[in-house]
Amino acid sequence: MTTAPHPEHGPGELCPAGKALYERALREGHVAARDTAAAPCLVDGGLLHPAVDDMLRLLPVAPAVALQRLLRASAEHLARVRRQEERLTQDFEPLLRLGGGRAALTEPPAVRVLSGTARINEAITDAMEGATREVLTVQPRAGLTGRRGEVADVVSFARDQSLLDRGGRIRTLYQTTVRHFPVVTARHERLRGDVEVRALDEVMDRLILIDREVAFLPADKDGSVAVETRHPAIVTYLCTAFDRFWRLAAPLYLSPSDLRSVDGVTPRQRAIAELLTEGHTDAVIAERLGMNIRTARVHIAKLAATLGSSSRAQLGYLIARSGILDPQP
Repeated sequence: MTTAPHPEHGPGELCPAGKALYERALREGHVAARDTAAAPCLVDGGLLHPAVDDMLRLLPVAPAVALQRLLRASAEHLARVRRQEERLTQDFEPLLRLGGGRAALTEPPAVRVLSGTARINEAITDAMEGATREVLTVQPRAGLTGRRGEVADVVSFARDQSLLDRGGRIRTLYQTTVRHFPVVTARHERLRGDVEVRALDEVMDRLILIDREVAFLPADKDGSVAVETRHPAIVTYLCTAFDRFWRLAAPLYLSPSDLRSVDGVTPRQRAIAELLTEGHTDAVIAERLGMNIRTARVHIAKLAATLGSSSRAQLGYLIARSGILDPQP
């Protein structure tokens, strides 16, 4: 019985035979080298490697490492395709000008809309491949959770580390929300290079600025549509806004225990107190400070208890008299 020929596929893909064999290798801990005849892509792609003591026994790499390798291979393939497109464009430019300029090329749009998480990630990865200086990001939330969050973290970690390895730097501005600290610190401690993280009680919506030349910002609430812009005036404006937020921000607290209270009022409660004096509702306060409304109400109740307030109107008056909104030494 002859083995079916291995189907041709891209370097960043996993064929059905390869996927089945890789799953078996993970379950059993190894496979025989002869079993890869139907799926040589696993060895070529580095998903299986020979054991030190037995070259005929192949061991699987960890799934997270395998995913990074496939993503890197896919990105390299995509970069080659992009270079080929650029060469074709250069070759056809004089041809398109024939006929009195009726088919003249137009400049690429300064603003384009990206639909779908995969397309957004692809565009960010493309822009990151050419980055050499810095990436500035604003993250109102710590990131996605569950399986989708794990995949997104692997993708973003690989491209961030690649920039750092090229000598670039990363500056990330988070919203100060206690439940996000473990996620934030764990991710950034894994990165090797010039990485700095700061936080503010209130920040703008999610933003990614690459080399101060291209910006990505959300176009809907769930993040499935984004806008990419390379318009110099828009990008410069966004960079200026980021720089001003950055100067106001403080280094991110490494753990919730670092959120020490002053005179019984924590920094979170001080931020809530400031919004209360501006007349905002509980719902608005929760949204602006990145917490759910129940948590906001718990903080408000504790603040009222600390100041001895028995009503919402009295609480605003006591906040103003207490001096807790005065600049801290």
